[in-house]
Amino acid sequence: MSLHEIADDDIVRTHAEGDQNERPPLVVLEPLIDFLDAAGIGEGELEISPIGDGHSNVTYAVQRGEADFILRRPPRGPLPPSAHDVLREARVIGALDATAARVPQVLAVGDDEAIIGAPFFIMERVEGEVISTELPELFNSDAQRQRLGEGLIDGLVELHAVDWEAAGLEGFGKPTGYLERQLRRFGGLWEHNRTRELEDVETVGKWLAENMPESGPATIVHGDYRLGNVIFTADSPTGLEAILDWEMATIGDPLADLGYFATLYVDRDDPPLGMFELNSMTREDGFPLRAELISRYEERSGRAMTDIRWYQTLALWKTVVFMEGNYKRAVAGSTDDPFLAQFGDGVVQLAERARAMTDGA
Repeated sequence: MSLHEIADDDIVRTHAEGDQNERPPLVVLEPLIDFLDAAGIGEGELEISPIGDGHSNVTYAVQRGEADFILRRPPRGPLPPSAHDVLREARVIGALDATAARVPQVLAVGDDEAIIGAPFFIMERVEGEVISTELPELFNSDAQRQRLGEGLIDGLVELHAVDWEAAGLEGFGKPTGYLERQLRRFGGLWEHNRTRELEDVETVGKWLAENMPESGPATIVHGDYRLGNVIFTADSPTGLEAILDWEMATIGDPLADLGYFATLYVDRDDPPLGMFELNSMTREDGFPLRAELISRYEERSGRAMTDIRWYQTLALWKTVVFMEGNYKRAVAGSTDDPFLAQFGDGVVQLAERARAMTDGA
């Protein structure tokens, strides 16, 4: 279900039409149709509708004749350095197609920005349930909810077991020094994104550097693995059908994925998390507890959970940095998404939560 609308200047017929607007378009129809013709994807005009929450890479469901597919492209700028790299996203999804990891199929890649004004790619549309704001009726039973939670962990274990070199991802990321690079990168992003002084952000960054664990063997890291970024089959018994939103994927420490997942996964007895409680439905009876899912990952992956609090703190700190960047876009007027404008106080609260986690809270 779409959670955002298409603005009048988002989709235009030609580049000349787009040049008359104050903002650049997100889709230019005529050159896109030419591209699809050359790739053999559908026939005729396009029926386009937005899907997802619209806060990150722009995602459209497109129907063209009998072809039904997804278009992904970056949002309007200004964008943080190295963020929203859809070509990188397309590469990792394509590489994983022949592995046990559950991904959609990439159908075509548009690396020429002259086509629609930014790089983009086309992938198959996977049918099923994307759980964002409401829990589908399918998950009304405790058994289905248990399968959902366990499926999330099993999908992550499968991903982390992929031989990334054999999949053709050599050079996609550096297999050593991942955590050090994360701290450097997000420290730099904070300097780029910040709109005010937040002492908690600096304190947490220092704590992470002073307590950094030693990583095990590198794996593919999704970078944004959570309930809202997967598709489950729309029948019973349910199963994880596909993992979405690979724009932050790299090669690195797999526990970064688990720490992020565990941080966003909400237990039934957790205190309210406000605007950053993305999927509150896991508070309901039947869903596995966070500790149970972490134990399932430990058992099935063979990786020890000794430093899981550090990885959860890293996830919170990184989220603070990203959300401040989105808030900066809203303040600058480069997005018409009202949700991002609310991040002023929310980022402060999230930074306080990260600071508390460094103290063991």
